[in-house]
Amino acid sequence: MSDYSIDEFIRKTKQDESENDYFELETPRILEVNLLDQVWAKAGAMISYNGNIKFEREGILEHGVGRLFKKAMTGEGSSLMKATGRGRLYLADQGKKITIFDLDNETITVNGNDLLAFEPSIDWDIKLMKKVAGMVSGGLFNVTLSGSGRVAITSHYEPLTLLVRPGEPVITDPHATVAWSGHLEPNFKTDISFKTLIGRGSGESIQMEFEGEGFVIVQPFEEVYTTGQS
Repeated sequence: MSDYSIDEFIRKTKQDESENDYFELETPRILEVNLLDQVWAKAGAMISYNGNIKFEREGILEHGVGRLFKKAMTGEGSSLMKATGRGRLYLADQGKKITIFDLDNETITVNGNDLLAFEPSIDWDIKLMKKVAGMVSGGLFNVTLSGSGRVAITSHYEPLTLLVRPGEPVITDPHATVAWSGHLEPNFKTDISFKTLIGRGSGESIQMEFEGEGFVIVQPFEEVYTTGQS
């Protein structure tokens, strides 16, 4: 590990004040939001800010009953916060790598635990994966984001994009699946392993199967979903 004087360390790690895009990667794991009005972000993701910014938890009826985030169904990771005002806002999520998408009238579906932030111009909807809610700890939910604007997602380590082609389905582990083309609808299947037959396995494994044409983003990490506390 290199040794630095304090001045050298500051020069090497200080924020870049020359860039002023709405979303910027200050480091691969820290997102800078140059806030002029409003942004939606994962609750608890703020690590620092300057300027005049106000933070509010998502209101119970903020988006109507149809899109209400219910802790009992989707876990603590589903909560959003609204940052309003002017200033520089820095967001991060457990040291995960951040990817920024600039949607141009496009749609992407993101695992709810991997959504970090998005512009208010983006239209979104949440869906609980009911078929596996009782089979996976904490359940699984995803957020479909559509329109034009920036979306920031997170992944553990470097993500890999798998192409889905007609007649060539892609099967993934739900705990390692980060995002996919918005028009794809995953099917869920359970697989009984040979180990189960000799009494060594847990019994079942859940898999996501994507068919059609598009892409799926996976991470080299099986994420554990936590259940919200009342």
